[in-house]
Amino acid sequence: MKQVIQSIKGTRDFYPTEMARRQWLLAQMRAVSESFGYQYYDGPCLESIDLYAAKSGEELVKEQSFVFPDRGGDLITLRPELTPTLARMVAQKQNEFTYPLRWWSFGPFWRYERPQKGRTREFFQWNIDLIGADTLAADAELIAVAAAFLQKVGLKPDQVSVRVNHRAFANERLALLGLDPEQAREMLRLIDRIDKLPADIWKERALDLGLSEAQYQAVQAILKDQDLWRESTELRGILERVEAMGFGDYVHYDPSVTRGLDYYTGTVFEVSDNFGEFRAILGGGHYGNLVADVGGKELSGVGFAMGDVVIDLVLQKYNCYPEALGEGQAVFVTVFDESLELESLKLAAQLREAGIPAMMPVQTEKLGKQLRFADRQQLPFVLVLGPDEAAQGLVMVKKLADGSQTLVPQSELIGHLKS
Repeated sequence: MKQVIQSIKGTRDFYPTEMARRQWLLAQMRAVSESFGYQYYDGPCLESIDLYAAKSGEELVKEQSFVFPDRGGDLITLRPELTPTLARMVAQKQNEFTYPLRWWSFGPFWRYERPQKGRTREFFQWNIDLIGADTLAADAELIAVAAAFLQKVGLKPDQVSVRVNHRAFANERLALLGLDPEQAREMLRLIDRIDKLPADIWKERALDLGLSEAQYQAVQAILKDQDLWRESTELRGILERVEAMGFGDYVHYDPSVTRGLDYYTGTVFEVSDNFGEFRAILGGGHYGNLVADVGGKELSGVGFAMGDVVIDLVLQKYNCYPEALGEGQAVFVTVFDESLELESLKLAAQLREAGIPAMMPVQTEKLGKQLRFADRQQLPFVLVLGPDEAAQGLVMVKKLADGSQTLVPQSELIGHLKS
């Protein structure tokens, strides 16, 4: 036998069951986004590598992007994230908008990295941003959106948390320890990787930045102080607003959250599983000058992104997906015999016109085999239009879940099925 050609490493096939989960997830994102007044948008899947080189950091550009020359020799990339695209789109029409903008999107992205649990090379991502407001209220709103989503999909505060920090505040604390701006910048990047490196390696890299043993111990003390946020006006203001919106149980200060991307300048936050089983579920923060860095006028914003891989694992772990998700929703209209095929076709057409999905056999099969097919497809109802039913203007409605059968007048069928 010929060997089946395999899919590309780091990509996924979405069979109907997996696709049903993805579509359900998208529906929850849409509902939460629109409940806060955000509008749907999207950008191209191809961008100039220069767009990311401007702000995303060397690691993303040099190690994680799929980069290739176009036929003119210019380097382009499959988009690894959407925030730079968003900044470019805003910069191009900056004077035409009414601010603040509230935009959200969901689409495919690519990163060239080693596939592992919770990480693929091709993934789908929810992006949501508020642009044009440099306020604590804006930051608090995006954190509330994240918490509202967790609540919407059935995840509880004892299962997941929104962990919040503020980069300017973190920089201030590091400056008090005597770290210069470059050391502080690199230290924040290292703190972002504290859960990804063994403790001895992490310490070694911290000391390699020029920290003394005393400074290293002081950094450790900062990372253990869960009440340090009380010394930050910004963090107090954000957490108070989140509490007022009803999401205080989900949101907590965490000094180890710094976010590695260079364009974050203020509030940063991540959502994670409380038991540390998975990578971060989502992450985001406040950026003070992203639009200016791609050619526009200076404009602040705050936003986050959530890939579909980790959240899918988390939702499966906590049994958050609806039980009937992925089951067929169409009514199955049988064909009793060839003499009644056209009548069955007309009946199915009437159902579709009324907004009821209807499926029919497309090859001649005995009625029993048709019923078994509908059952294997987990369809809710089977309609049988035999000679006796057709003569009396009736339809036999069989409910597959319990096997019950009801004779329904054809004139009442649509109302019966909808009820």
